[in-house]
Amino acid sequence: MIVTVTPNPSLDRTYELPELARGEVNRATGDRLDPGGKGVNVARALTAAGHRTAAVLPLGGAPGRLLAELLHRQDIDVAAVPVSGDTRINVSIVERGGPLTKVNAPGPRLTPEESAALLAAVRRQAAGADVDWLACCGSLPRGLAPEWYADLVAEAHLGGARIAVDASGPALLAALAAGPDVVKPNREELSEAVGQPIATLGEALDAAHRLRELGAQQVLASLGADGMLLVAEEGAWYGTAPVDEVRSDVGAGDASLAGFLSAGGIGPKALASALAHGAAAVRLPGSVMPIPADLEPDTVVVTADVPRELPLGR
Repeated sequence: MIVTVTPNPSLDRTYELPELARGEVNRATGDRLDPGGKGVNVARALTAAGHRTAAVLPLGGAPGRLLAELLHRQDIDVAAVPVSGDTRINVSIVERGGPLTKVNAPGPRLTPEESAALLAAVRRQAAGADVDWLACCGSLPRGLAPEWYADLVAEAHLGGARIAVDASGPALLAALAAGPDVVKPNREELSEAVGQPIATLGEALDAAHRLRELGAQQVLASLGADGMLLVAEEGAWYGTAPVDEVRSDVGAGDASLAGFLSAGGIGPKALASALAHGAAAVRLPGSVMPIPADLEPDTVVVTADVPRELPLGR
């Protein structure tokens, strides 16, 4: 069993356009409505891979009820914490062959009582004897302090589970001090965490080592089209997975984390699984999570010989 925690879930509406014309009426060639939020996406990808999952998340209003219904349709157990504010609705605009434009709503403000209830729900889920991993992902809603993720790390370890944290800014730094089993920053989040720009793979490697010094047991760094980097006590590995055409990169990092956890969450084999899942996700529309048939593991390359001078930013 893998439990995901999404403090600020969403409904994700995605529109596909030939080209976005600002200030004009744009007609979509396709649209989707998917359950959203980083932890929710991880749960969806894990379920698609055949793993038992439970999703802990605060839900409010009609959007919250619809989100729960969509997750139930995908055979995901929902541990819902009722909140007074409405669950947010995010909008993504995907231009064919062009950039992705996202508008993320702030979401509800959680009261101290709702914050405590959410943490209690995680505590109940983490206490299960068959829970192997907790994956805590995404931005914190208004009302939750950055230290909330650090509290989650402590709760997971008390329950005997390993914990993965995908957060940024002060929340990531607070979680590091609690010793998470793995953190999954992207390049920008990695740079922000160490307070230095990252232009080469070597600089990303040094930054990942710094996050380990701050408390993370493993660092799984997502570098976009440049691949992924895994740094652990046992060593460091770098991997790439080719993608001929990017349809949507919404949720690709979440699919990567799901792939990493589904393969055991440690070492180069887990990194290869992360890369295969991430590459499959960007070939799919909206925030659709890949199923095993979408994966192309034979195209993934992982090496312990990290090319430090490789420039990033492709």
